[in-house]
Amino acid sequence: MRVFTGKSYQSIEMNAEPMPFGSVQHKGTGHAQKKGLTVITAALFLVGEMAGSGVLALPRAVVDTGWNGVVMLILCCAVAGHNGIMLGRCWNILQLRWPEYRDHVRDPYPAIGERAFGKVGKVAVSVCVNITLFGVATVFLLLAAENLQTLVQDLSPHNSTFSFCFWLIILAGALTPFTWLGSPKDFWPAAVAATVATVLACVLMFIGVLVDIPNFKHAKDQQEDIKAVFLTFGTILFAFGGASTFPTIQHDMKEPEKFYRSVVLAFAALLLMYLPVSIAGFLVYKSECDNNILSTLTAGGLKYASLILITLHLIFAFIIVINPVCQELEERLRIANKFGIFRILLRTCLVGLVLFTGESLPHFGAILSLVGGSTITCLTFVFPSMFYLKLSRQTSPDWPEIEVQPYEWAWHIEFILIGVVGGIASTYSAIDGIAGGFQVVPCYVNMTAADM
Repeated sequence: MRVFTGKSYQSIEMNAEPMPFGSVQHKGTGHAQKKGLTVITAALFLVGEMAGSGVLALPRAVVDTGWNGVVMLILCCAVAGHNGIMLGRCWNILQLRWPEYRDHVRDPYPAIGERAFGKVGKVAVSVCVNITLFGVATVFLLLAAENLQTLVQDLSPHNSTFSFCFWLIILAGALTPFTWLGSPKDFWPAAVAATVATVLACVLMFIGVLVDIPNFKHAKDQQEDIKAVFLTFGTILFAFGGASTFPTIQHDMKEPEKFYRSVVLAFAALLLMYLPVSIAGFLVYKSECDNNILSTLTAGGLKYASLILITLHLIFAFIIVINPVCQELEERLRIANKFGIFRILLRTCLVGLVLFTGESLPHFGAILSLVGGSTITCLTFVFPSMFYLKLSRQTSPDWPEIEVQPYEWAWHIEFILIGVVGGIASTYSAIDGIAGGFQVVPCYVNMTAADM
């Protein structure tokens, strides 16, 4: 019999060699791919999918909660990274136990839920994943349109440009053909470009905040309240909310068992990008910090360069995050896994639905807080621990035993409880804020001929 101790399978059979977790190779099964993402390119996909909108909203979130927000940011990063690794272990377990998961799988996260809790688990994950990715794609489209409008309007000789609502239409139309690509390994350059753009933008924003110090000498501290803590929890989880695409990216790797390395690299990079900008914005702008820190930066070269880079990231990230939704819909509708007219029609319609949602709720903060506090909390805090504990208890004569230590059980249960309690409170606070704090009018109600 072989026992999994948390890091590797140790064989206790006579003359048997230790077997690293997830490293079982089966000829002809497709478990090890000749082509696919490397550890580095997978990490770039993770960073490209998570960063961008998060770094724009975090400074205000930290302003609302003070140094407690900085502590929350670090702790949530650690927990989200840990649970990302657990999710990777869950996928390795599936590939080890069931050979059908070694070939192409369009919906790996729901498959994990199904093997752990049956059809209920699959449906729960599928709903949360699709709502999350759809919401994230909408946020990316809204932010990109807002940034383009600001950039063109500020640089236009007559200070005139298309309306924000019309920029949404232009962007959606321009991005639609790129959504027709197959899976992440087909457009890895987008991940590289998104990550590079975000890193450069964070550096420029940090410098821009420091340059603004003389302009905000008299800024006042923000008074903290309990509601802000819960909203900050949702905002921070949104910034680290990439779990919905983790199994899809892992499945496209040459060596899926090395996914944990990509997770560690990705979350370390995110923390290095998020902390300087968040702390600087909190200390310099204080209560005058806007929900989008780019709106607070003083107009000039640093602001415009940051706008361009972040917008490039949002555009590339939009293509990444909408892909898993497309793949699952194609699986359910039995559309062939190849380029064709049915793929084009389905994915074009999906982009159209994202556009309609953005035109109906043209306020990125409303969607960001709600999605971060609800479905992302489930996918990042609750499901990975639940599924790993459940899969570890399943037994079969043909399966190696997975040994989970008591202290591991303790922290997994703690993560689940924090996710449930914090998620409920954060979701309630977000809904309450939408009802009372945001003035949102659909574009198709507010748009006139002059807007065009």
